[in-house]
Amino acid sequence: QYPIHHVLTRHEQGASHMADGYARASGEVGVAIATSGPGATNLVTGLATAMLDSVPMVCVTGQVPSHLIGTDAFQETDITGCTIPVTKHNYLVTRPEDIAETIREAFYVARSGRPGPVVVDITKDAQQQSCTFTWNDEPIVLPGYRPNYTPLSEQLEEAVELIHSAKRPIIFAGQGVIKAQATQVLTDFVEKSDIPVACTLLGLGGFPATHERNLGMMGMHGETWVNTAIQEADLIVAVGMRFDDRVTGNLKTYAQNAKKIHIELDPAEINKNVRADVPIVGDARSILQELLPHIEKRERHDWIEYINELKGDSSVRDIQNLPDLGKLYAAHVIFDLYKLTEGKALVVTDVGQHQMWEAQYYKHDHPRKLLTSGGLGTMGFALPAAIGAKFAKPEDEVWVICGDGGFQMTQAELSVCAQEGIKVNIAIINNGFLGMVRQWQEFFFGGRYVATPLVSPDFSKIAEAHGLKGIRVETRAEVEKAVREAQAHDGTVLIDFRVEQEDAVYPMVPAGADLDDMIQRPKPGVHQHNPIFETGEDE
Repeated sequence: QYPIHHVLTRHEQGASHMADGYARASGEVGVAIATSGPGATNLVTGLATAMLDSVPMVCVTGQVPSHLIGTDAFQETDITGCTIPVTKHNYLVTRPEDIAETIREAFYVARSGRPGPVVVDITKDAQQQSCTFTWNDEPIVLPGYRPNYTPLSEQLEEAVELIHSAKRPIIFAGQGVIKAQATQVLTDFVEKSDIPVACTLLGLGGFPATHERNLGMMGMHGETWVNTAIQEADLIVAVGMRFDDRVTGNLKTYAQNAKKIHIELDPAEINKNVRADVPIVGDARSILQELLPHIEKRERHDWIEYINELKGDSSVRDIQNLPDLGKLYAAHVIFDLYKLTEGKALVVTDVGQHQMWEAQYYKHDHPRKLLTSGGLGTMGFALPAAIGAKFAKPEDEVWVICGDGGFQMTQAELSVCAQEGIKVNIAIINNGFLGMVRQWQEFFFGGRYVATPLVSPDFSKIAEAHGLKGIRVETRAEVEKAVREAQAHDGTVLIDFRVEQEDAVYPMVPAGADLDDMIQRPKPGVHQHNPIFETGEDE
């Protein structure tokens, strides 16, 4: 009735990322299968990636026969012990009659409450034996596991009161907005309260990027005006986000004058990093729906106008508005890709500079259109995750945006594209460095480039070796032709964009610095000295 389509990956890490990408794109549970020992341990990076980004996934692993457990048998690994820190839950199954009910529980745990990955380790003898099977349709109830929370009425009343009294409020939209399918109710909430929205990296697309009240991304590589406005706000309404260190900067000086309403499904995240004045534990969509009827219609002209003034000369610093002098910049590639796909592509990024440039220059108006490894920052994530996403959304135009370093970590999965005959488009932002590490070495370590210059193969020929199409681009004038060629081609296409090598992502909040103490791109005509001395504060 429900045929299973098995996809043979070239490495188990690729399998876990494909399951992850499938889950993120579809909102359903992704599934990966691996053998015992090294097969199971190769899943661990993907499990940790899914755990930190709250991705529902079930990984089924093989185990040696029950009577050999603990004997160091061939390919024996205590995978449940290995994965306890990086899974929501895991199981060891030793009897065939327990397999079906355990798998059923695993899917329930993975998708309920705050989603996450679950491992089911099944011994060889349990897999090979037979048993009588009876399906159980009763609702699953697990002792001690209560994933549903109802907020207290007094908390909702306090939140409404703070929202009405605030003069300089900001809403933070995190990935919880996407997980809860709360985009529409958040939009209604914003349009009624007239509160501007800042997004986390994983929250991009949860609130339309082109909406006039979307300020952009916050945090280490967020917009200057967003970070400054956060520091000057008197109220933060955080929805489905966890105040990660890349968002807050120095906690001692973070948004000191702002009251904080924290709407979050996982109670463990409340007061973990930032103290909440009004904690509201529950589903983001349900809570916003409860609050919405009590919110007064407002217009906040003064606050919005002030934030617009904070943008200052940012447009003249934007790489899009600077002469390229014949060079191809990564931001040019990504912005052109945004225009040529009309912002409708499902984009999967790897981790590094290109990830931040994508977040800045590709505007996402819809949820589940940007898939990226946020919490763990897993290089090698993009290609396999995009393959999983394409299986989930076969009608979508899927683009991989990755660096030359991360791509090489999982490039063997190109063979899956060839074998399965699926189409993803791959844009390699090739700058000849491990770019983000190189940027830190430039800014903070005197330009001592150690273990960051990168010798890579000819990526277009690598694609051709797999029977796929490869293209190389070296100037901006070639970008549109290459993208159109990729879009028109039936199969997977890889484009090797040879971009400027020593460009940096701006702005940047140095690790541990105040959120509004940002390194900015030097103004046109200003000598390119060590940019650490050119902060927003100094200007």
